Amino acid sequence: MATEPPKDICNGKFKLESSEKFDEFLQEVGVSFLLRKFAQTATPTVEVTKKDDNNYTIRTVTTLKTTELVFCLGKEFEETRIDGVTVKTIITRNGNTFLQKQMSDKPVEITREFTDTQMIVTCKCGKVASIRKYKRL
Repeated sequence: MATEPPKDICNGKFKLESSEKFDEFLQEVGVSFLLRKFAQTATPTVEVTKKDDNNYTIRTVTTLKTTELVFCLGKEFEETRIDGVTVKTIITRNGNTFLQKQMSDKPVEITREFTDTQMIVTCKCGKVASIRKYKRL
Protein backbone atom coordinates (compact mmCIF):
# COMPACT_ATOMS: atom_id res chain seq x y z
CA MET A 1 0.00 0.00 0.00
CA ALA A 2 1.48 3.34 -1.08
CA THR A 3 1.77 6.07 1.50
CA GLU A 4 1.26 9.75 0.80
CA PRO A 5 4.23 12.07 1.22
CA PRO A 6 4.08 14.08 4.45
CA LYS A 7 2.06 17.29 4.19
CA ASP A 8 4.06 20.52 4.40
CA ILE A 9 2.86 22.25 7.59
CA CYS A 10 3.53 25.65 5.97
CA ASN A 11 0.83 25.03 3.35
CA GLY A 12 -2.62 26.29 4.20
CA LYS A 13 -5.07 29.12 4.55
CA PHE A 14 -5.05 31.40 7.59
CA LYS A 15 -7.31 34.22 8.88
CA LEU A 16 -6.06 37.03 11.15
CA GLU A 17 -7.26 36.56 14.74
CA SER A 18 -5.19 39.03 16.78
CA SER A 19 -2.66 41.78 16.24
CA GLU A 20 -0.33 43.55 18.68
CA LYS A 21 1.67 46.72 17.96
CA PHE A 22 1.11 46.51 14.19
CA ASP A 23 0.47 50.26 13.87
CA GLU A 24 3.70 50.99 15.76
CA PHE A 25 5.60 48.61 13.47
CA LEU A 26 4.19 50.21 10.31
CA GLN A 27 4.99 53.67 11.69
CA GLU A 28 8.59 52.59 12.36
CA VAL A 29 8.86 51.32 8.76
CA GLY A 30 7.60 54.70 7.50
CA VAL A 31 4.11 53.77 6.26
CA SER A 32 1.73 56.74 5.91
CA PHE A 33 -1.10 57.42 8.37
CA LEU A 34 -3.85 56.46 5.87
CA LEU A 35 -2.24 53.16 4.91
CA ARG A 36 -1.67 52.35 8.58
CA LYS A 37 -5.33 52.98 9.38
CA PHE A 38 -6.42 50.71 6.51
CA ALA A 39 -4.00 48.00 7.67
CA GLN A 40 -5.42 48.19 11.21
CA THR A 41 -9.00 47.64 10.03
CA ALA A 42 -8.22 44.89 7.51
CA THR A 43 -8.69 41.25 8.47
CA PRO A 44 -6.54 39.48 5.91
CA THR A 45 -6.73 35.89 4.80
CA VAL A 46 -3.32 34.46 3.91
CA GLU A 47 -2.77 31.38 1.77
CA VAL A 48 0.65 29.72 1.67
CA THR A 49 1.24 27.30 -1.19
CA LYS A 50 4.32 25.20 -1.87
CA LYS A 51 4.90 24.95 -5.64
CA ASP A 52 7.84 22.53 -5.47
CA ASP A 53 10.89 21.88 -3.26
CA ASN A 54 11.94 25.51 -2.70
CA ASN A 55 9.27 27.62 -4.42
CA TYR A 56 6.32 29.11 -2.54
CA THR A 57 3.53 31.64 -2.95
CA ILE A 58 2.11 33.70 -0.10
CA ARG A 59 -1.21 35.26 -1.19
CA THR A 60 -2.78 37.88 1.09
CA VAL A 61 -6.40 38.90 0.51
CA THR A 62 -8.20 41.87 2.10
CA THR A 63 -11.41 43.65 1.09
CA LEU A 64 -9.43 46.29 -0.82
CA LYS A 65 -6.32 44.53 -2.09
CA THR A 66 -4.82 41.16 -2.95
CA THR A 67 -1.05 40.67 -3.01
CA GLU A 68 1.10 37.72 -3.99
CA LEU A 69 4.64 37.02 -2.90
CA VAL A 70 6.22 34.40 -5.18
CA PHE A 71 9.67 33.29 -4.06
CA CYS A 72 12.35 30.62 -4.02
CA LEU A 73 13.85 29.91 -0.60
CA GLY A 74 17.31 31.40 -0.19
CA LYS A 75 17.18 33.53 -3.38
CA GLU A 76 17.05 37.32 -3.23
CA PHE A 77 14.17 39.01 -5.07
CA GLU A 78 12.46 42.41 -5.28
CA GLU A 79 9.27 42.96 -3.28
CA THR A 80 6.90 45.92 -3.24
CA ARG A 81 5.74 46.67 0.30
CA ILE A 82 2.30 47.96 1.36
CA ASP A 83 3.59 51.54 1.06
CA GLY A 84 4.75 51.04 -2.55
CA VAL A 85 8.47 50.96 -1.70
CA THR A 86 10.44 48.27 -3.55
CA VAL A 87 12.96 46.42 -1.38
CA LYS A 88 15.39 43.52 -1.78
CA THR A 89 14.04 40.51 0.09
CA ILE A 90 15.26 37.02 0.94
CA ILE A 91 13.24 34.27 2.63
CA THR A 92 14.79 31.22 4.26
CA ARG A 93 13.24 28.30 6.10
CA ASN A 94 14.20 26.62 9.35
CA GLY A 95 11.85 23.73 10.16
CA ASN A 96 8.32 25.14 10.47
CA THR A 97 9.47 28.77 10.26
CA PHE A 98 10.03 31.20 7.38
CA LEU A 99 12.43 34.09 8.02
CA GLN A 100 11.97 37.03 5.66
CA LYS A 101 14.53 39.85 5.54
CA GLN A 102 13.71 43.09 3.72
CA MET A 103 16.84 45.11 3.03
CA SER A 104 16.31 48.86 2.82
CA ASP A 105 17.21 52.02 4.74
CA LYS A 106 15.05 50.53 7.54
CA PRO A 107 15.69 46.76 7.54
CA VAL A 108 12.69 44.58 8.41
CA GLU A 109 12.53 40.97 9.63
CA ILE A 110 9.31 38.99 9.34
CA THR A 111 9.10 35.55 10.94
CA ARG A 112 6.23 33.20 10.08
CA GLU A 113 5.94 30.23 12.43
CA PHE A 114 3.51 27.48 11.41
CA THR A 115 1.72 25.03 13.72
CA ASP A 116 -1.17 22.62 13.22
CA THR A 117 -3.65 25.33 14.26
CA GLN A 118 -2.10 28.71 13.42
CA MET A 119 0.51 30.91 11.82
CA ILE A 120 2.29 33.37 14.13
CA VAL A 121 3.81 36.35 12.31
CA THR A 122 6.40 38.50 14.10
CA CYS A 123 7.38 41.73 12.31
CA LYS A 124 10.44 43.65 13.54
CA CYS A 125 11.88 47.01 12.52
CA GLY A 126 14.36 48.79 14.75
CA LYS A 127 13.25 48.24 18.34
CA VAL A 128 9.58 47.71 17.44
CA ALA A 129 8.08 44.21 17.21
CA SER A 130 4.53 43.29 16.23
CA ILE A 131 2.92 39.88 16.71
CA ARG A 132 -0.02 38.84 14.53
CA LYS A 133 -1.76 35.50 15.03
CA TYR A 134 -3.67 33.77 12.25
CA LYS A 135 -6.03 30.82 12.70
CA ARG A 136 -5.60 27.91 10.29
CA LEU A 137 -8.79 27.45 8.25
